[in-house]
Amino acid sequence: MNSIETLRAFLGWCSAISIGILFISTAALMLMRGPVSKLHARLFGLSADDLSRSYFQYLAHFKIAVIVFHLVPYLALRVMA
Repeated sequence: MNSIETLRAFLGWCSAISIGILFISTAALMLMRGPVSKLHARLFGLSADDLSRSYFQYLAHFKIAVIVFHLVPYLALRVMA
């Protein structure tokens, strides 16, 4: 197997797994926001506004990381082949 094809397959699987984790994280935060917020507020002593901001930043940063480090290189290798 060619090394570029191997790298493309690897990045494809990384993209799929990371996007799955992003969807699960988003669904978990949307569906279980109350219990998760209460737990994190007790653990870290943060207000509800701070937690909402932190959740949004987590999802935004994770999405950008998936796009930049997994999806774009995978698509670039797909276009090259």
